[in-house]
Amino acid sequence: MPELPEVQTTCNGIAPIITGKTVTDVVVRKRQLRWPVTAGIKNKLIGHQVIKVWRRGKYILLQFDKGSLIVHLGMSGHLAVVDQKQEVKKHDHVDIFFGPTTVLRYHDPRRFGAVLWTAANPLEHALLHNIGPEPLGPEFTADYLFTVTRKRKRIIRDVLLDGKIVAGIGNIYANEALFRAGIDPRRAAGRISRVRMQKLVTALVEVLSAGIRAGGTTLRDFRGGDGRPGYFQQSLSVYGRSGEPCPVCQQIIDSEIRGGRSLFYCRRCQI
Repeated sequence: MPELPEVQTTCNGIAPIITGKTVTDVVVRKRQLRWPVTAGIKNKLIGHQVIKVWRRGKYILLQFDKGSLIVHLGMSGHLAVVDQKQEVKKHDHVDIFFGPTTVLRYHDPRRFGAVLWTAANPLEHALLHNIGPEPLGPEFTADYLFTVTRKRKRIIRDVLLDGKIVAGIGNIYANEALFRAGIDPRRAAGRISRVRMQKLVTALVEVLSAGIRAGGTTLRDFRGGDGRPGYFQQSLSVYGRSGEPCPVCQQIIDSEIRGGRSLFYCRRCQI
């Protein structure tokens, strides 16, 4: 699933091209995504100008004068600006046209994403209003993470994946940050000290920022807003490297499944 860096990379790719541009047409080929594409979305968008492109958690927000488009990439989706002449592929479900050549195209093979319209404040939408603080924002501090995890028996990896606690962190970056911080992903969150929480917060900022600079992680078919793949996978220390030597101590990296998702860790470096 595209995580925060992939979503931010998408925003960074499309924003310079469509901000200030007016929608001239909308084509919806498949409404049945995770939630159906908002009915009548064509009439809601045509003639309106994109004011801002931004991100909240894993959601892409296209702000217009009278509302916002909320886009989620689901498990396998991507949103990219393409030329109108580019061939339409099987899983290209929504096209938003800006003039005679520019198209913002939503592609989603698994159809587990969303393209929704809201006329209200998007942060009050049911999908967004309970999202936790942004991990790259000022509210996400060691004190905050230490406080919200007291007495929690859940493993720290799962706490980081909880969008109500912190926004947008997925399994790849959680595993990588925990490795950088030297924390075993299986450790109960409530047993981690404030000092180690500071290391974790610092590691999260570092790994997410590095992911954004690299254009995201391409493990299957992620493409950024400019259609190009990300390259952060070349810098992964533990994720997907089970059976390989730890880049720090050469101990073989272990893996196991918890909650349906893989954990990757070094028994020597992470305690």
